[in-house]
Formats: sequence, structure tokens, C-alpha cells
Amino acid sequence: MSPRHYPGDVDDSTATELKDLAASLDSVEAAMDLDGLRRQVAELETQVAAPDLWDDVETAQKLTSDFTHKQSDLRKAESLRSRLDDLSTLYEMADEESGSDSAELTAEADSERSSLHADISAFEVRTLLNGEYDERDALVTVRAEAGGVDAADFAEMLMRMYLRWAERHGYPTEVYDTSYAEEAGIKSATFKVSAPYAYGTLSVEQGTHRLVRISPFDNQGRRQTSFAGVEVVPVVESTDHVEIDEKDLRVDVYRSSGPGGQGVNTTDSAVRLTHLPTGIVVSCQNERSQLQNKATAMTVLAAKLLERRRAEERALIDSLKDSGSSWGNQMRSYVLHPYQMVKDLRTDQETSQTGQVLDGFIDDFLDAGIRWRKQTEAA
Repeated sequence: MSPRHYPGDVDDSTATELKDLAASLDSVEAAMDLDGLRRQVAELETQVAAPDLWDDVETAQKLTSDFTHKQSDLRKAESLRSRLDDLSTLYEMADEESGSDSAELTAEADSERSSLHADISAFEVRTLLNGEYDERDALVTVRAEAGGVDAADFAEMLMRMYLRWAERHGYPTEVYDTSYAEEAGIKSATFKVSAPYAYGTLSVEQGTHRLVRISPFDNQGRRQTSFAGVEVVPVVESTDHVEIDEKDLRVDVYRSSGPGGQGVNTTDSAVRLTHLPTGIVVSCQNERSQLQNKATAMTVLAAKLLERRRAEERALIDSLKDSGSSWGNQMRSYVLHPYQMVKDLRTDQETSQTGQVLDGFIDDFLDAGIRWRKQTEAA
């Protein structure tokens, strides 16, 4: 694109930022291959308009979802470009006016510039999600680790944090299984987040999280450090060819339970699957029937087996690269006493707004994690 002329009243720093915004958007559009994306959207639009589309429900759902996501990306990119052009025009109008009118237009332009900077930055992060499975829905498992009842409580806090994050963005979630601890909190929980690029986005949360606080469960009011682990895997699709031999499974059925061990069903409908060759155990108790729970548990097991295969491949590549990095390392610290601080130990992203973070405001940490991962892969 040809350089845009910025009006004389725009100071050097503002003109520089406008040029930087244009360069960032150029980079985003190049990474997206905007012309190619337009062709894909046009082709998908023709396919989803076919009268026999829903004869094959699974294919129809995949096509319509793909069309919706790609069309949304295209509209977002075009909207950002339009806003950037309008912003330059707004500064030109402010330059042509005088007095209070000029000041008012300049203030409006400055506000839009700040908003546009945040939106382009967020969209730029999205273009970094180009891994094999990044577009998929995510299966998230949170487990209490060291720290006793505080760890179980912390695991439940993390689960709520992710569910609140999804809720704020309007992403549907489904809790497949929750294992409650005896005194408070959870031993573990697995839930699905359905959204474009949910796996690519949330996969940077994988690892060990640490909480430091005055324990509400210690009658002497002592400071307690506890840990919880987060695992994120992509939802398996029919094309993934993850074969599970029934002979390799142990199937246990039991009665669903709630907090404190309270039974919530009068029938043994909950299902626990143990994959004997790997020792992976998954459970599901959210459906009404045993067959439905088993089908859902098989989906979760397939996702974990797929991730295990990918982890083994990644470990081999890392060993060849002599890489010392590990997804299982401690990655974030939440300190509630003696000061308030949440800090990501990989990216150095931090905030003193601990309450907001635990209420699901984690986008800054997710964006920083995605950028960090891309830099690490390129190193």
C-alpha cells in the first residue's frame, strides 16, 4: 500500500503510531492471505447454500462452522482496515477545523486510535494460531496437586476462572466430569470450551499453577503454598484416526456424585474408562444414560491419546533440538499474601488485579503466552 499522508497537526508520536498501526495491519493481512481467504469464503458460501447440504449432518456442521469462522475473520480484517482509513480521515478533519471543534475531533480520533491499537494487536495474536489443531475446541482438565485442601480449593478457583473467561466471550462450555474433594474444592474436573481457536488459545495455560495465600482452612491463619495442574488438549475429529481397541479398556460404572460425596443419581450411569496400555483414566457423569456417558468419555479418551501421541512426537523433536523447555513446568504464580500479584513466569506478564484475573480476565496473559510460544518455536 502507498504511504498515507498525515495532517500537519498530528504530532510526530501520533504520526509514528499511525504508521506502525498500518504496518501491523499489513503484516496481519499478509499472514492471513486475505485474497486466498476471500476465495475460500466464496467457495464455502456456495457449498453451504447447496440444497442437499444437510443430507450428511456431520459434513454440514463442519462446513457451516468453517464458513462462519472464515467469514468472521474476513469481516474483522476488512473492518480494521476501514477503521484505520477512517481514523486518518478523522485526523485530517480535525486539522481543518479550529477551536473547540478541532479539539473535540482530535479527542475522538485519539480515543479511536487507542481502541484500534488494542483490536489490531488482539487480531495479530489470532494470526499466530496456525498450528495443526489450533482451530479446534478445547478439552481442559484441572487437577489439584500438592497442598492438600488448599490445592483442591485452588483447582476449583482455576476451573471457575476459565469458565468465567469463556462466559465473558460468549463461548459455550460443557463440564464432563467433576471429582469433588472431601472438605472443599475439587480433585479434578474436565470441561469443553467450544469456540474458534479455543485449543490454540488455551493451550498456553498448560502447566503447573501456584497459589500463595493465607489459608482459609488453617485455624492458625498461616500462609500456604498450593499447586494445581492444567492440561489442555484439542477435541478429536473423525479424521484423526485415533483407534481405541475395546480390549484395551476397563469400563467401570458408578453413581454420579456431587460436593461432599452426595449422590445425585439413583442409577449407576456415570462411566469411568481406563486405557490399560497407557494408564489414562477418564470419567463422565453429566449425561443421563450410561451409553451417553460412555460415548462422551470415549471422545475425551481419544483426545488425550491424540495429545499423548503429539507429546511424544514433540519430545522427540525437542531432544533432537536439545531443547530444555517443558510444558509441564511451573508457569504462573498467584500471590494473594503478603501482596497481590499474578505473574506468568515465562512471559513476565503480571498484574496486581488478582481478583479480576481469578474472575476470568486473563486475555492479556493468553496473548502474551501465544506470542511467547511463537518466539520460542522460532528460536
